Amino acid sequence: MSLTGLTLDHWRTLDRDTATRCAEEAAHRVDGRFVRLDAAPHLGGAPHRALIERAGDTYALIPGGTVTVGFDPEAWQPLPEQLASYREESLAGGFGFDEDPRDHLARVMSPRRTATLPAVLMAVRAAPLPGAPDLVPGLLAERGLRLPSPEEWEHACGAGATTLFHWGDAYPSDTVPYGTAGTGPHRLPNALGLRVAFDVYDSAELTSDPRSVYGGDGGEAACGGYGTFLEWLPLATAHRSRSMADLLDDQEDEEACAYVTARPVIDLS
Repeated sequence: MSLTGLTLDHWRTLDRDTATRCAEEAAHRVDGRFVRLDAAPHLGGAPHRALIERAGDTYALIPGGTVTVGFDPEAWQPLPEQLASYREESLAGGFGFDEDPRDHLARVMSPRRTATLPAVLMAVRAAPLPGAPDLVPGLLAERGLRLPSPEEWEHACGAGATTLFHWGDAYPSDTVPYGTAGTGPHRLPNALGLRVAFDVYDSAELTSDPRSVYGGDGGEAACGGYGTFLEWLPLATAHRSRSMADLLDDQEDEEACAYVTARPVIDLS
């Protein structure tokens, strides 16, 4: 089997032994070590999560293929609690948001689109930036690594799920999208084994497009008191934080850089 042509749909059909052989081949190609194959009981997720260690870091095998990413606000049906939060907290707060939450989501979510992606290895955990944002691609390249494209990031986060968040459409009502208190699906590895979009303050990530920062907003909505739904929204798979991208445009804004991370990718070709 060609690993570079390994699709998510095909990965889902593999038995455990075949999936293990694929993961071992991926590890061999990058001079890494196959760690384990886990089951992934996540909505819309693949049945396997393959983890590989290389140079002291742990990576997940991310199948590719022709995938659909992004978000269609017109097709979205907000849950009652989401609509109530938007109307009673976000709009009532006088922040100047659009009257229709679909219009707001059209502004902050990436558009629905298709892309053809190769299978890659992606770090299970994003790491602090190794330098100023504009230097990160070069610094990663020196180690044989790169940043994910926006499409790769969304695909790896959502793992084929069409829901708002990588775990489903609803956010847990008994916790908050930041800090370590409480439990919730955002604190668990996603369907492909990534620790991703778990804390609006700490899990914002760079991609190869400087204007596409995913996984968090540096706490803007939570600090601003925008309402529960908008506090959680930065963890949505297709949410792009324009404010974080604006802050990162200032290469000397060290405080902004402290809120953003980078998730290395290893090509398998």
